[in-house]
Order: sequence, then C-alpha cells, then structure tokens
Amino acid sequence: MPDRIAPGVRLLLCGINPGRHSFEQGHHYAGPGNRFWPALHAAGITPGLWAPERDVELPTLGVGLTNLASRWTRAAAELEAAELQRGGQRLLGRVAELEPRVVAVLGVGAFRIAFARPAAQAGDRLDARELVGDATLDLRPGAEVHVLPNPSGLNAHFPLAEQARLLRRAALAAGLSLQPPRGGRL
Repeated sequence: MPDRIAPGVRLLLCGINPGRHSFEQGHHYAGPGNRFWPALHAAGITPGLWAPERDVELPTLGVGLTNLASRWTRAAAELEAAELQRGGQRLLGRVAELEPRVVAVLGVGAFRIAFARPAAQAGDRLDARELVGDATLDLRPGAEVHVLPNPSGLNAHFPLAEQARLLRRAALAAGLSLQPPRGGRL
C-alpha cells in the first residue's frame, strides 16, 4: 500500500495496516465498513465525503497517509508485535524527514505495542521526542503524536462522532484550515 505523503504535510495519519479491500483496490481505508472517510468529513478535514480513491488528494489538504505495517490482514490482531515495533521506528523516521506538526496513530492497541506504551488511551497526546528510543534520530521540537481509535468497522464500539472529534482536534493542532464540522458541534 503506497504512502500518500508529500513535502509539507502538516498532519500525518498513520493506520495500522491495510485490510483486504484496501490492498486489492490500492487505496487507504477502502473497506465497506470502515469509518475513516465519514470521520474525516465529519471532522471538517475534507470538504465532502470522499471515496477511498481520493486518498491521493489528501496531501493537497496538508494531510498524509501511512501505515505501521504494509502487509494486509483480515484483522490487525494478526500482526506480530515485532512488525508493529519496526513500523513505529519507521514512522518516527518519516516524522524526522517530513516534519509534520502532528502525527495521529489510528489504533490504540497498535500504538501501545509499537511504542511500548501499554497504558496509552484514545485521546492521548505526546511530544514525538518522548517516543524516540534511538538517540540518533533528530525530531523537530513540538511535533505532537495523537493516539486515536482505529476507524475499522471491527472497532464499531467507538462512536463515529468521537472519532471525528479527535481527528478534528489533531487537524487543528496541525494548523489545518478546516470546514465546519458536519453533524453539529464536535
């Protein structure tokens, strides 16, 4: 699954890994039950409800997409801890390279494993430098990491409105220009 990143992205959204539909279609969050695109729209990040095929356009809004792991699975639980940990280090390398203002990791359980933070909760915000285990990695001061829930339909117990609220908070922290939130105040 190719990253959707361009120089100057302010908000880097990091998923866990592609599902089967995303892998087959070559676009992020393409599963029929995935709530990523509705949450992005409800948060005011996209001007309309975008189809997954428009993921290539997100960098024009200052938003990039990547994943902790590149192989597709039916469920994130099929990934090995070592895959997530390698993905966490790769993500920090991308943060050092691209210097986004905010990185939002979409998957609390995956975040806990990737960064050895077993107590992490949805809504947590950290300075990215707190996650660096390798002292040679130079991260820009002030880069924030936001922990968000996985938008997969398999994680439906987490309300769409709360997902949108946390995405909007991350986008505002990144300094993005947003549309009014959809569905009322977030």
